[in-house]
Amino acid sequence: MDALLHDMTRLNLGPVRDELTALIDEKRALVGRDFGNEKKFRTLVESLPELHGEAIDITGRRVNVLPRTDHDPAEINALLKGLKDLRPWRKGPYGLFGIDIDTEWNSDIKWDRLAPHIASLEGRRVLDIGASSGYYMFRMAAHQPEMVLGIDPQMLFYFQYLALQKYLQIPGLYFIPAKMEEMPVLKAYFDTIFCMGVIYHRKSPVDTLKEIHDCMRPGGELVMETLIIDGESETALFPVDRYAKMRNVFFIPTVPCLANWLKRAGFTNIRCVNVSPTTLSEQRKTDWVTTESLDMFLDPEDPTKTVEGYPAPIRAVVLADAG
Repeated sequence: MDALLHDMTRLNLGPVRDELTALIDEKRALVGRDFGNEKKFRTLVESLPELHGEAIDITGRRVNVLPRTDHDPAEINALLKGLKDLRPWRKGPYGLFGIDIDTEWNSDIKWDRLAPHIASLEGRRVLDIGASSGYYMFRMAAHQPEMVLGIDPQMLFYFQYLALQKYLQIPGLYFIPAKMEEMPVLKAYFDTIFCMGVIYHRKSPVDTLKEIHDCMRPGGELVMETLIIDGESETALFPVDRYAKMRNVFFIPTVPCLANWLKRAGFTNIRCVNVSPTTLSEQRKTDWVTTESLDMFLDPEDPTKTVEGYPAPIRAVVLADAG
């Protein structure tokens, strides 16, 4: 577990190596502390049984470790219990040794919306901001990038990723349990950056986009996926308190407004490749989710609105090039 954090410092990071090493040392101390959720999650992951699959499949909708016929059923049951203790599982789906982790989001639907439109990931340095448990990182890995770095401040998601990598063991993937603003600026380092389901949580979206731009090589590609509101005006919704029961939602733009943000941050060749409403087949409560989900966020009398009366979730995929 410690090695997975440490491996990131082996990359060719130039002048920010010392800054990144200091951040990783800080996170290693946090992950390894002997109290709190970190200890609980670490103990859970360390206690998962040692199993080896027949094969790994990261090319289909379910990131999968295929079972062997000689697995001890008691070990599979122990694995199931351990994985259930790491709930809620947000992004997926996954399969581990015949156990289907039926996550809240069918994230393959989003992947299928964007995958035909993005530049090839082969040989590229990729950053995934808000990586959750790593589902998109694993899907990216199937396209032979040079490396993929995922960042997400939620400790539970980091330990879910560790549990998955314990069995997947996919090389070239790195994960730091950190916020974007904690990261040193890896100036002109990344060829592709994914920022999905993040920007509406930011109080200053243009500043965030500028930070992202600074990390990209000229001509690199940003893959942005976000909540939007319908309309051709250059405006954004600013919820008075909550949106779909989420307190940490600030600006929900129209596509033209989002394009203006991207231009202000230095991006060019901005194109919207998909707009889709969020449906109950894409986001829903399952046995792997211990909290509410989409059906509880919508007005029961009018599902075109949230419980607060705002337009129900619509999401857009927008691509842009770093100028």
